[in-house]
Amino acid sequence: MKLSERLSSPTPPFFRKLRNIGLALAAISTAIIGAPVELPAIVLKIASYLFVAGSVAGAVSQSVTPEEK
Repeated sequence: MKLSERLSSPTPPFFRKLRNIGLALAAISTAIIGAPVELPAIVLKIASYLFVAGSVAGAVSQSVTPEEK
């Protein structure tokens, strides 16, 4: 299966939820990192880790295809 076919095929319901959670984590962490106020370094470090985790979860979840029978 080509990558373009895999990404355009339907995603199972569990992985759609996981993808949406990952995208929400990435969006929230982007808002924290880009906040115009000065935040403690630990908060920024955690937000950057959440951004990476959310982005990876979203990308991997999007590429999952239903089980072929």
